[in-house]
Amino acid sequence: MKKIFFCFAIIVGILLNTKLIEGQGSIGIRSSDDMFSEMERNFNNPEEIPTPMDEYFIGRAVAANILTSYEIYNNTELTNYLNLICQALLINSSLPAAYNGYFVIVLNSQELNAFASPGGHIFITKGLVDITESEDALAGIIAHELAHIMLKHGMKTIEEMKFIEEVELMAERAAAVAGISSSRNETYRNFVNDFLNIIIRSGYTVPQELEADSTALKLLSAAGYLPGGLLDVFKILHDIQGDLMNDINNIYPALSERILNIENQMAIFRIPNNISARQVRFLQITGRN
Repeated sequence: MKKIFFCFAIIVGILLNTKLIEGQGSIGIRSSDDMFSEMERNFNNPEEIPTPMDEYFIGRAVAANILTSYEIYNNTELTNYLNLICQALLINSSLPAAYNGYFVIVLNSQELNAFASPGGHIFITKGLVDITESEDALAGIIAHELAHIMLKHGMKTIEEMKFIEEVELMAERAAAVAGISSSRNETYRNFVNDFLNIIIRSGYTVPQELEADSTALKLLSAAGYLPGGLLDVFKILHDIQGDLMNDINNIYPALSERILNIENQMAIFRIPNNISARQVRFLQITGRN
């Protein structure tokens, strides 16, 4: 199985011809040859399950593809703020470290959406940031995306995708070819697009989304944030769009179902309401003071 994952990431990296270099929202580019060499050194590892390194390389390729469709919102203060919230959530989590760390990136889009790629990249649209009313709400969004990463929902989705056997067979010869034919390009671009449509447009399965919501509540509580921050986001979204999760396609489960699911769990969390202590910096950094 591991061989399949490495092959997939190698092919996608060659197609994209990019390598992400993360650091407080900055994105750099390096050649696919360098990316391929790094992965090839680990290709013959006998383990059969994907390692954190596997997830990182796959997630980086997916993230690079995301950034072909979206521009980064260039606001260092906001980006640093969201990354600090992310780190606060991670401190008491079950998976505080990733292969190359976790990074939050703000996308310059008015869509109301957030998503994460395997390995630690979290994307939040500026539109979604703009509708939040507290730091705890922002933390709720980040906690939900962290939950998808920690629960490996993206990796499980990749495993289940029908193209995976084709990826394995064709990637056997990837190292030997200097370029990729247009037909291969099309095959793998379609593969990446299918995966992106799941995490960006359609959403995960009902059990996965509800599991991520429940895990997010635990992450928020452990960090001292109000679990109700996530509930606040869903209620705002529901007021704006009804049971649409974003402004493009329906997502299942419906927001009303997710709101009820969270409300049914709220009683088990006993967190003091200290949201006002964070409101000044939230208003300042989001430009609302």
